Amino acid sequence: MKQPLAYVHPEAKIAPNVVIEPFVTIDKNVEIGEGCRIGSNVTILEGARIGKNVTIFPGAVISAIPQDLKFRGEDTLAIIGDNSVLRECVTVNRGTAAKGKTVVGNNCLIMAYCHVAHDALVGNHVIMSNATQLAGEVVVDDFAVIGGGTLVHQFCHIGSHVMIQGGALINKDIPPFVKAAREPIAYTGINSVGLRRRGFTSEQIRDIQEVYRYLYLSRLNVTDALELIETELPATEMRDEIVMFIKNSKRGIIRGYV
Repeated sequence: MKQPLAYVHPEAKIAPNVVIEPFVTIDKNVEIGEGCRIGSNVTILEGARIGKNVTIFPGAVISAIPQDLKFRGEDTLAIIGDNSVLRECVTVNRGTAAKGKTVVGNNCLIMAYCHVAHDALVGNHVIMSNATQLAGEVVVDDFAVIGGGTLVHQFCHIGSHVMIQGGALINKDIPPFVKAAREPIAYTGINSVGLRRRGFTSEQIRDIQEVYRYLYLSRLNVTDALELIETELPATEMRDEIVMFIKNSKRGIIRGYV
């Protein structure tokens, strides 16, 4: 249902049961799936690919060109997954030649005034609280919860199932399953409450705690700690996820709290 005061480019592909409120602008080369609701004064520009049952609140801007001086007008995308909610004044820029797309996954809640910059890859079931700002090429894995007003440096990687304190300044990678807080940002334990809510068993949580005991409480450097973890701890899916995350980290992981 399109209001007469909305502008929809004739080449845009809009599912028949999408609700489009007044003063919306939808450009060409846009696709919007079934069951979406586009709030008033939303602007959706070229390259947007919006899944099913997405709700976008008033004032959001989706698929604007990147705020990147290297951008040369290449054909790129901004992808929003199914069942996600983007609150008031959220901005999601489309990608550059670096990755070709910016992605917000399925079942995400992106709260008011958040920014997702070019080539950022946000996983599924992610919560970004109000005014969180992701710089270019940030990666956020599934089930991460990021507190309000958090600033994330470009190229940082935030692991799955993490809980991050509001107002954090993140310039290092945050490994999976942890809580991160204080200033400067540091490891403050594992996200045991969140893990239990998502069905992790007590044994799995203990295994994760043991990995981080080696990493952050043993007084070993990261290389030596990883060697001991792989030698002394039994292989589990969670252990290997943590180890591979750290081995693949380009910026290094956050420090332990002293």
